[in-house]
Amino acid sequence: MNKAINSVRWYVADYMSRHANPWSRVLHVLGVPLAPFGCLYLLVRGDLAMAGMTFVAGYALQWLGHHIEGNEVGEVILLKKLARRALASA
Repeated sequence: MNKAINSVRWYVADYMSRHANPWSRVLHVLGVPLAPFGCLYLLVRGDLAMAGMTFVAGYALQWLGHHIEGNEVGEVILLKKLARRALASA
């Protein structure tokens, strides 16, 4: 249980350190739900083009927030970590 709590604490501390700028936080509050939930809602309604645009817009807002912060998007960090592991095990 302590390991899980420590993992959550680490994640929250890391997230907050990478999203310290107030503008970045606002952009994430808008972009994080817009990308998956807005996209899913529009897919269910059958509006494929608008769903795609909503997904891209949500991620663009998050990217802009990271650009303001001067750091990388979390998915890029994850992909780099996975690539390093794959190269190390090859």
